[in-house]
Amino acid sequence: MNSESTETVFQCRMCGRCCEGRGGIVVSPADLARLSAFLQLVPEKVVTRYGEHAGGKLKIRMGADGRCIFFKEGQGCGVHEGKPAICRAWPFFRGNLEDPASLALAKDFCPGINPQAAHAVFARQGLAYLRKEGLLAHDPSCEANALILK
Repeated sequence: MNSESTETVFQCRMCGRCCEGRGGIVVSPADLARLSAFLQLVPEKVVTRYGEHAGGKLKIRMGADGRCIFFKEGQGCGVHEGKPAICRAWPFFRGNLEDPASLALAKDFCPGINPQAAHAVFARQGLAYLRKEGLLAHDPSCEANALILK
């Protein structure tokens, strides 16, 4: 067994750093269906209660603390089983997979990314994870751009 297969490039620490910011948590039609089922609400209610449209896409609103409204301090994601693909994919975003400089910034931002992980190993493992989990996006009109690979 080689060292790459045993190297963990990411281990979530549930710190909520990835839940911060106005970049927006894009909710695709498939995400909305999953989130609606998890919350046991019709999609229209989910959109009304938790969503906003920005940049032509449906996104989850942010709370006053600048984090996703579903993030709970000390608990993590309040909708973990129903969360959108963009959340499921972190930190394996296009920029981090394609650009070593982007990954270096992400390592400084996210304590869950192994600071020793080589970019090539991170990219291989990340792409394999995205494919296995069905997280690669294809429709820029309603899916997260960070999940659309070149």
